[in-house]
Amino acid sequence: MDNAMITLAVDAMGGDEGLQVTLPAVTAFLAEKTDVSLVLVGDEARVRAGLGSQADHPRLSIVHAAEVVGMDEAPQSALKNKKHSSMRLAVQQVKDGHAQAAVSAGNTGALMATARFVLKTLPGIDRPAIAKFMPSKGGSLTLMLDLGANVDCTAEQLVQFAVMGSELVGALYPERGRPRIGLLNVGTEDIKGSGVIKETYTLLNNSPLNFVGNVEGNAVFGGEVDVVVADGFTGNAVLKAIEGAVKFIGGVIKEEFSRSWINKLGALLALPTLKGFKNRLDPRKFNGAIFLGLRGIVIKSHGGTDAEGFRYALLEAYHEVKAGSMAKIEQGVAAQLAQMEAATAAAETAEQAT
Repeated sequence: MDNAMITLAVDAMGGDEGLQVTLPAVTAFLAEKTDVSLVLVGDEARVRAGLGSQADHPRLSIVHAAEVVGMDEAPQSALKNKKHSSMRLAVQQVKDGHAQAAVSAGNTGALMATARFVLKTLPGIDRPAIAKFMPSKGGSLTLMLDLGANVDCTAEQLVQFAVMGSELVGALYPERGRPRIGLLNVGTEDIKGSGVIKETYTLLNNSPLNFVGNVEGNAVFGGEVDVVVADGFTGNAVLKAIEGAVKFIGGVIKEEFSRSWINKLGALLALPTLKGFKNRLDPRKFNGAIFLGLRGIVIKSHGGTDAEGFRYALLEAYHEVKAGSMAKIEQGVAAQLAQMEAATAAAETAEQAT
């Protein structure tokens, strides 16, 4: 889609601050990307008032939504009672072919339930997973999934996550070659972990994927793998621990440099380094989690992000559409799963013959 116009549907009302965040981000994004058109879904009167003269932008359209899903609303309640919400109608734009991706900062559970209901899952995929690119050594990125969509997973589902993660990285970063897959565990030895993890290890080890084995949490930043696979409970706990650690370290550095005039002088001398540190670990740059396993692209922005963070979520959707990731993932997943199924059938036949 190098020369084609890309259309993104935006849930303008989602997130902690709603229009105060989404509208400035949309305005900045339209100025940045000339090959993008945006469909803003929300209360039309409020959206137009917030945009001012930008409401008549030639690459922007507005779809009215009479309802908004609350940030603490139960997913099933939102799915059943908010059929005309900005979230639901934004995802519907993808379903109807009016947009190639949807972006929302709304309620994660409601967005997942809505996206799964409207778009359905890919053939052979039991459950969608939440995936996110994390910064790693050497300026690279590591994809981690699942980050909270599925608390309990079977070994087969974890293998499906590995397949989807491998195909996404391959679609976005073909120069990396075959993506290296790591299974998150309490140790690298194959004898460690729960029964499900051990079974997953065996399945991945016998799969056509580039599985490098078990990895510990530090592998997310180590650059030794391209994809880290975990169940949603573990993945979400690791993600929140990482976010907390980054905030804690930033706070400690600020406190120490403010402790005395000598420290403040040191802060001035170290200012370029401190700015570089802040820039590399700015969480807004990694905003935008991907709902993998759906028949369409849905990006979840952090609900508490600012306009700059939401702009990065839009950028994530843009890159996925630009790379044609959806078609590549669907084709790749089908091929990988078929190959695994054939290998399993052959092994069973051989075992019966003996």
